[in-house]
Amino acid sequence: MILTRRLFVKLTRRDFVKSNAIAAAASVAGITLPAAKTALAAEEDADIRWDKAACRYCGTGCSVLIGVKDGMVVASQGDPDAPVNKGLNCIKGYFLPKILYGKDRLTQPLLRKKNGQFDKNGKFEPVSWDEAFDVMADKWKAALKKTGPTAVGMFGSGQWTVWEGYAASKLMKAGFRSNNLDPNARHCMASAVAAFIRAFGIDEPMGCYDDLEHADAFVLWGANMAEMHPILWSRLTDTRLTKAGCEVHVLSTYEHRCFELADNGIVFVPQTDLAIANYIANYIIQNKAYNQAFIDANVNFKKTPLDIGYGLRPEHPLEKKKTGEGGQLSAISFEEYAKSVEPYTLEKASEMSGVPKENLLRLAKLYADPNKKVTSYWTMGMNQHTRGVWINGLVYNIHLLMGKISEPGNSPFSLTGQPSACGTAREVGTFAHRLPADLVVAKDPHRQFAEKVWKLPEGTINPKPGYHAVLMHRMLKDGKLNCFWVQCNNNMQAAANMNEESYPGWRNPDNFVTVTDPYPTVSAMAADLVLPTAMWIEKEGAYGNAERRTQFWRQQVKGPGEARSDLWQIMEFAKRFQMEEVWPAELLDKMPEYKGKTLFDVLYNNGQVNKFPFEGKITDDRGNEYGNDESEHFGFYVQKGLFEEYRLFNSAPDIIKKGHEMADFDAYHKARGIRWPVVNGKETLWRFRGGYDPHVDGGQEVVKFYGQPDGRANIITAPYEPPAESPDQEYDTWLCTGRVLEHWHSGSMTRRVPELYRAVPDAVV
Repeated sequence: MILTRRLFVKLTRRDFVKSNAIAAAASVAGITLPAAKTALAAEEDADIRWDKAACRYCGTGCSVLIGVKDGMVVASQGDPDAPVNKGLNCIKGYFLPKILYGKDRLTQPLLRKKNGQFDKNGKFEPVSWDEAFDVMADKWKAALKKTGPTAVGMFGSGQWTVWEGYAASKLMKAGFRSNNLDPNARHCMASAVAAFIRAFGIDEPMGCYDDLEHADAFVLWGANMAEMHPILWSRLTDTRLTKAGCEVHVLSTYEHRCFELADNGIVFVPQTDLAIANYIANYIIQNKAYNQAFIDANVNFKKTPLDIGYGLRPEHPLEKKKTGEGGQLSAISFEEYAKSVEPYTLEKASEMSGVPKENLLRLAKLYADPNKKVTSYWTMGMNQHTRGVWINGLVYNIHLLMGKISEPGNSPFSLTGQPSACGTAREVGTFAHRLPADLVVAKDPHRQFAEKVWKLPEGTINPKPGYHAVLMHRMLKDGKLNCFWVQCNNNMQAAANMNEESYPGWRNPDNFVTVTDPYPTVSAMAADLVLPTAMWIEKEGAYGNAERRTQFWRQQVKGPGEARSDLWQIMEFAKRFQMEEVWPAELLDKMPEYKGKTLFDVLYNNGQVNKFPFEGKITDDRGNEYGNDESEHFGFYVQKGLFEEYRLFNSAPDIIKKGHEMADFDAYHKARGIRWPVVNGKETLWRFRGGYDPHVDGGQEVVKFYGQPDGRANIITAPYEPPAESPDQEYDTWLCTGRVLEHWHSGSMTRRVPELYRAVPDAVV
């Protein structure tokens, strides 16, 4: 499907039939036509320039072809060369270009003013970028002077490009020396991250999307893939309908579209998935179906701390009931683990969950069958669980007991919801406790390595984690966080406890809130300063999807009016601060050459980021030319410099943690994405197993979970816990988050696409 805007690509019936015949013949022959040719030579016929770009929406990471004419996006289609989506788009993807052209697109900064001056209670007035940054910088400087680095914070996004997140991390953690940087992925993927680290010592899935074709069965734990990841669902459906004996099992607290294909649909009482997972482990052990050789060679057994609370304010009644102190995992034996799951019998699991015994037994037998390759998928059903880390871990336990992991078709796989929740939030480390490549601020060697890469004096990076996303709103309300910058988010609409925590914090007269957005969202209208941003293909970008695939795209068009990208804003804002205003004298004395310089000079004009020249244009291998607004403004190839410096964390000879290696910058522009680790120019499809992972010596029978010091994964026991709150006479309904196929997140983009809005004009409750 080709979607056009303002210009309609004129094709005769003969041309249309001919082009489809060529494409079909090539497909049968196993040949993929170059993307430029599949666009029907439209560049010659209609002066349309076609180029690839990663989709702006979910974490699937589809690639689309973008057609540009006269500085406008006039057409788009699925990318037939893309290994992820193979030329398909979902309904959102087909109308993707229209997100750029909403009628209420922001084109200049807006500041609340009264009588010509900033006023917290004033009305929004257009201002210049200089005035916007002058006022914003004054507020940040005042907060830093009065309170210190903890008074400023930034809320980022899994929709940031890789270099936007990286530049923001440098600005906050190195520049302002504040770890108050967190992404919206804290609300969704943080539990998945913690579970990966606890079990494997390294983040992100060991499998890839190729498992969709290799698996014999699929189990969905709280994942409505049909609407949330529709392209992956189409691949799963194809396997289910064409592979003999293939099964689909779907677990959820309510029926959704995936149940239409399910061979075993399971609707369970909320929270009892903990009991179901433990029952499956118990079934495997009781029937001695577990892979003893795999366990002996590759697994340790651990116990999780219990009664850990819910992260609420200390005075909350539920938090007062907490008796556990958290802490580290403790070692146990296999026998102790087996005893911990022994109470979870078929009868008990069925009684607790409300699921018929035959459904649970069928699921358990599937996992226990050594001849069945099983891939498990989950999304927010597990990751937004009040015990999300636990339930992630319990599914890993099942796969580890059977050795069904790290090989084609056998994979536990946490799907991401945002286009770069993996590539930016997790890999770059834009969390309050993290640094790039799985490093953390709390560890001395990790901070010292980051300080060396960033050319900082020792002691620059704060060892104490900053305010996470939920704490940020609480601290705004409490007056402890006074300057707050939000990019790529609509948290005033999407945040929990908005009326009690978020809105009072944003409107606290002692605080100054800045929102960067392309549209006047609820969050933008609640802010003090609104900065218009260039979005998606109005800038050069990079996303990292759920299968560790990093994809680049070039800037295709300019943003409207005075809109500037998030990256431009971050780097330009850094020019407003002298080092003496943000670093103490004793730190500057360690590197006196930084005295009198700006944050921009130290962070981005540092001899590494600025070492790649910009020739005034970007040229592809077809001779097409592209602009790059950030590089033109700053005088060097900004994106390349940031990415190559970022690679020092994951690909340099002296890296702390192996297994995140990435290709050089130029390689990504030539490919439809590359899956890390990339070693000797080759991507990795399955991690931790010989024959697939370059970090594991030996054949496919050899497994090494090298994220852990001893190379062994952890099976971690965790019990069933009842829900924190259950329906009663006053509140008689369970509420669950979810999406519909036609919209994405709070609808800031999709509700401005007429076709999508007409299809689903109202939220679903």
